[in-house]
Amino acid sequence: MNTTFSTPADIQRHLDSLGLFHMDMGLGRMRRALAALDLARPPFVVAQVLGTNGKGSTCAYLEAIYRAAGYRVGCYTSPHLLRYNERVRIDGRDVSDAVLVDAFAEVERARGDTPLTYFEHGTLAAWAAFSHAGLDAIILEVGLGGRLDAVNVFEPDCSIVTSVAMDHMDFLGDTREAIGFEKAGIFRPGKPAICSDPMPPQSLIDHAEAIGAKLQVSGRDFGFAGDQNQWAFWTAGGSRRGGLAYPALRGTNQLLNAAAVMAACEAVRDILPVPMQAIRQGFMLVELPGRFQVLPGRPAVVLDVAHNPQAAGVLNENLASMGYFPETWAVLGMLGDKDVAGVVRLLRDRVDHWLLASLPGPRGLSAARLAEILREVGVSGDVREHDSPQAAYQVAREGAAEGDRIVIFGSFLTVADVLAAVKAPQ
Repeated sequence: MNTTFSTPADIQRHLDSLGLFHMDMGLGRMRRALAALDLARPPFVVAQVLGTNGKGSTCAYLEAIYRAAGYRVGCYTSPHLLRYNERVRIDGRDVSDAVLVDAFAEVERARGDTPLTYFEHGTLAAWAAFSHAGLDAIILEVGLGGRLDAVNVFEPDCSIVTSVAMDHMDFLGDTREAIGFEKAGIFRPGKPAICSDPMPPQSLIDHAEAIGAKLQVSGRDFGFAGDQNQWAFWTAGGSRRGGLAYPALRGTNQLLNAAAVMAACEAVRDILPVPMQAIRQGFMLVELPGRFQVLPGRPAVVLDVAHNPQAAGVLNENLASMGYFPETWAVLGMLGDKDVAGVVRLLRDRVDHWLLASLPGPRGLSAARLAEILREVGVSGDVREHDSPQAAYQVAREGAAEGDRIVIFGSFLTVADVLAAVKAPQ
């Protein structure tokens, strides 16, 4: 029996029953359900974004730039931090409860006996919402991998791979070459394929060449240069756009993402032209919670969803660039299928106090297990265990001096729990 949706709470109960982390790789169910929806593709431009890290920032840049250019834009991302509605945005706003309920109900009526996973149902609902909204462009973030991800059932006009690193190895393979092949699965013959990883696996390059995708690689076909005040974008063809202000998103890696976005805008300019003023404005106005997000006030509070060694390395560089803080307090909560030791090794010399938080669910690590891993990689000193990220954050707030720094990282769940506490009415 199919489910009836009347409120967002109905949707959340249904999705929870499917299991947030239940993976059933393959596109057969998506294709059947999409055909049953019988939605003729509207004339919007579709950009797909995937990668180990940097997907959220890249999507946010594209969304901000196209909106600054006057286009109506839909953006589908995952996961959410506080409300499911965050995953589906139209014109820069989370969709309303009514739109979300109608979209999920439409998918539920159409799917018939075809079972769908959490992510599949949500992806189709986003597509349904976008299809009825009269949009000019939509941006789709790939959830996991690429080749067999639910988003890959749609045909992109441009694909962007942000980075290829070791994560989700149980599903994607245990080498960068294997993971690169999976990510290259979103490329299409004759369509632009942008890679912001300056050292992509050969498997990604080979697949693009084999199918005739128009691959552009950072550092080879396009790139950036900058000083303390501004930066410039260049292409191998000799064009250069200089005098660009640094993006509003913080972090040493953001020019990699920004340059790839400019390459993508250039690649589809014939079907979706964007003036330079819109690009400049988009970079200046972009916002993205949980990506090296620094809250106002003292002590300094940094929220970052970094949950793998590559992202932890970037976080370490970003923390180093913040200036001097007498002490750094870390609130850490992670999932059991992540490389916890690899993350901690990269940040252990940056942290004075470790406040470890248990995460819920079958994949969530206990604070006690996190403490064991910290000891295994040689962390000593102040290490404490807490029942939740909120509890750990409260201890950090009570212990930190005004000049200190609190860093919350390790998982979307960790950041979401603390962010909920920060935003709660006092």
